[in-house]
Amino acid sequence: MKSQPKAAGKVASKLISKRIAELGDWRGDTLARMRALIRKADPDVVEEWKWMGTPVWSHDGNICTGESCKNVVKLTFAKGASLKDPARLFNSSLDGNVRRAIDIHEGEKVNESAFKALIRHAVVLNSSGKPKPSKKAKS
Repeated sequence: MKSQPKAAGKVASKLISKRIAELGDWRGDTLARMRALIRKADPDVVEEWKWMGTPVWSHDGNICTGESCKNVVKLTFAKGASLKDPARLFNSSLDGNVRRAIDIHEGEKVNESAFKALIRHAVVLNSSGKPKPSKKAKS
């Protein structure tokens, strides 16, 4: 796993908190609530700030992004197409081969236990990559 320097993680966390505060409406409340659920599901999650201002949560690779649009908070899972979603939380970007997203509109609630399970499954999927054997091991 490529680890992020602690200072960079703290900066990213502050930028995410700042974004939530700047939104100042239901989108900020929703993003804050989903962020808290992500942290509960994976206490080792790393917060990052990528792609010109997008909150990203990762653990051995990207788990999901948290974008705030005019009418929706969009949580896009990097490997969502490979995740089981029995609660059918994914409701956007369903046609792609890799990503899946959850669009949350004003007033909508997300099944918290199903969402945390989805986060945990994404971590397991990211962590399941097998390291390549070293050249010495081949000899």
